[in-house]
Amino acid sequence: MDETHNNRTSLVKGAKDIAKEAKRHAAKKVSRAVDRASDEYSSHRNYSRFQNEDEEEDDHNDYTQQDNHYTGNAANDDEGASSDATEGHDDEDEIYEGEYQGVPAYSNGKPSHGQVRQADEEELAQQYELIMQECGHGRFQWQLFFVLGLALMSDGVEVFVVGFVLPSAETDMCVPNSGAGWLGSIVYLGMMFGAFFWGGLSDKVGRKQCLLIAMSFNGFFAFLSSFVQGYSMFLLCRMVSGFGIGGAVPIVFSYFAEVLAREKRGEHLSWLCMFWMIGGIYASAMAWAIIPHYGWSFSMGSAYQFHSWRVFVVVCALPCVSAVVALTFMPESPRFYLEMGKHDEAWMVLKQIHDTNMRARGEPERVFTVSTHCHHLCCFGFSSLKDNTMKLAAVWFTLSFGYYGLSVWFPDVIKHLQADEYASRVKIHNNERIEDFTFNFTLENQIHKNGVFLNDRFISMKFKSVTFIDSSFHNCYFEDVSSVGSFFNNCTFVDSYFYNTDIDDSKLLNTRVINSSFYHNKTGCQMTFDDDYSAYWVYFVNFLGTLAVLPGNIVSALLMDKIGRLSMLGGSMVLSGISCFFLWFGTSESMMIFMLCLYNGLSISAWNSLDVVTAELYPTDRRGTGFGFCNAMCKLAAVLGNLIFGSLVGITKAIPILLASSVLVGGGLVGLRLPDTRANVLM
Repeated sequence: MDETHNNRTSLVKGAKDIAKEAKRHAAKKVSRAVDRASDEYSSHRNYSRFQNEDEEEDDHNDYTQQDNHYTGNAANDDEGASSDATEGHDDEDEIYEGEYQGVPAYSNGKPSHGQVRQADEEELAQQYELIMQECGHGRFQWQLFFVLGLALMSDGVEVFVVGFVLPSAETDMCVPNSGAGWLGSIVYLGMMFGAFFWGGLSDKVGRKQCLLIAMSFNGFFAFLSSFVQGYSMFLLCRMVSGFGIGGAVPIVFSYFAEVLAREKRGEHLSWLCMFWMIGGIYASAMAWAIIPHYGWSFSMGSAYQFHSWRVFVVVCALPCVSAVVALTFMPESPRFYLEMGKHDEAWMVLKQIHDTNMRARGEPERVFTVSTHCHHLCCFGFSSLKDNTMKLAAVWFTLSFGYYGLSVWFPDVIKHLQADEYASRVKIHNNERIEDFTFNFTLENQIHKNGVFLNDRFISMKFKSVTFIDSSFHNCYFEDVSSVGSFFNNCTFVDSYFYNTDIDDSKLLNTRVINSSFYHNKTGCQMTFDDDYSAYWVYFVNFLGTLAVLPGNIVSALLMDKIGRLSMLGGSMVLSGISCFFLWFGTSESMMIFMLCLYNGLSISAWNSLDVVTAELYPTDRRGTGFGFCNAMCKLAAVLGNLIFGSLVGITKAIPILLASSVLVGGGLVGLRLPDTRANVLM
């Protein structure tokens, strides 16, 4: 008992001497002061782990008296050495504080390059790992798991919202073909800049704080975008929304990795990746349930239209709002606090983690201490870290280029196949003559050539993919008519009357209008989803493609620590590249959907392992910045993939297949050359 007491007293004295000496001496003498304090600390740092409560109660009294005596003597020399965060703590808290002071930390804020030696960083990392093992894995980590999962889910939703909203938004806002497609690119550009900005900022001001601000940006502007009417303002809102959500991936994985012990890190970071899949499923389900229901819209005059796709945008902002609310109840990363020299705040968070887990297990709250043993610790110098960053960026870029490129190409190819099949069923009418007839039903997928329509009435009906060529309309009446994908080419209207229709100059190609009148024409671009099979089909295909990654998520989580990050990363990318060659046989919708599911299922393990490796490879002071840079490369590749693969739809299969296969296999081979981080503690 006395020996333990003496060890503890010496430990506290040595640790506090470090803080005092570091503050008191000038820069030239700091290194020697740290050396002397470290020597004193090292000679007394072997002490036991959990003590029984009865023993702790006896030891607590003696320890508190001597610690208070020491603190009283030191107060005159260094007033305010402790953080305000510990004011008002009870005696039990003082015991925790005394024990925690054994963890090496910097008391002058973030030190300069000359003040920190490599040995200090290694010792801090090793001690932190041992403390996380003592805190255990329990309720606290699971609470944070679900909170950060909501943020990651929001990132998945943002990606899918772009694809689902794009056709409806561009139609609703009458976007010309020259402006179509900008929505997808502008959102990814916002996410690219956001990833780098928020990731770097999280290394300066904290994981929680940055994530809260970034998610607030995303939620506010995503919600605002559902109400703006102009396409330019809509693009601006979605870009800022993307800028906000861009910080989710770098910060979420950095944050969660820093509260996990080494043996739990690979598996549980992989489980966290499942929330991105859940975001995709949520977006697909909401799109299927909301967007095709045109009756969900309302209008305020002719200037303000709120269609169903806008309701979908609001619903998709809910995970982000939930994440912001839940994050306010979570603490900052204790590893970040240590890196910034705020060891009192770090101790409070570690105490919260420990006590939360102990209470959940039904165990009494006990003082956690650390017994230091010599462990192998791998660290990377600056030059090595720079080299690894280039490799990581290459892997992120190639994986993203192949994934997002094919993600655009797959649905467009399916649509192209559908269009070909739809066109093959077109009905062609030649030289017809229809007189004094009322059309009050939908005409669909038809071509009328050289037709003559006399005294006919078109009332409360729709033209869907109908083309009139070299036809004439004499004394015809059109009322409440909608036309989607329909045109009048080289036709003639004589003595005809149009009321509340959307037939305008854009539908009348090389057409003559003689003595005819147009009243109360429908303004804006008309949207109809009634009986729109293709809309439901697109959402269902995306739902299947997202759900297909579930087996891969489970396998990667269970095997991440068994077969290793690099084997899973390289193997998954190479297999994904090989699977692309099967696209040669995709001649039908069902075959293309199967290939989409196979590709997604094989590639998800690469994404999960890449997230884990990136979080583990960087030291704490550069983890957010490094992760943000790599994720920015990911979004840049997404923009290029969208543009390049999208331009090849309907032209050739060879280029997309060879391009995707080559970049995926090449990226996988580069990934195998990364350092193995499975056995490393977080620096």
